[in-house]
Amino acid sequence: MDGSTLPAVAEELLREIRKAFQETSQVPDDLLLGLKFIFGPSAVPALDLVDQRSVTRLRSPSGRILYQVLGSSGKLYTCYSSCHFCTCPAFGFSVLQKSESLLCKHILAVYLSQALGACQELPVSEEQLTNILLAEEEDEG
Repeated sequence: MDGSTLPAVAEELLREIRKAFQETSQVPDDLLLGLKFIFGPSAVPALDLVDQRSVTRLRSPSGRILYQVLGSSGKLYTCYSSCHFCTCPAFGFSVLQKSESLLCKHILAVYLSQALGACQELPVSEEQLTNILLAEEEDEG
């Protein structure tokens, strides 16, 4: 995980969650409270997305990685953990425009599913990955 865009306290919390889960297969209550404290209203919906195994990691033969998260509305959002970006409207509004949140529930779900080993894996061709990226640009423009 490239957490260079997250505050150190958030990175440390995700590390603690990963460590606790590896040791006990659970996330202790104090770390869940920490999640709510640091990530606010995104925390519980993000955990729900992880529980529903809504996060898929797409990997191309060259090693390029992209995440797709099936949102609670049934829409598929593309997340870029490397640059801390999601294509959902909440990210554009709450994170970019208003700076009310560190991230949206979709990116938090990506980080949590990495920490908990809960990503579904989907190998894709370079062409498929490119098409996904191009489709996202068309949606925005």
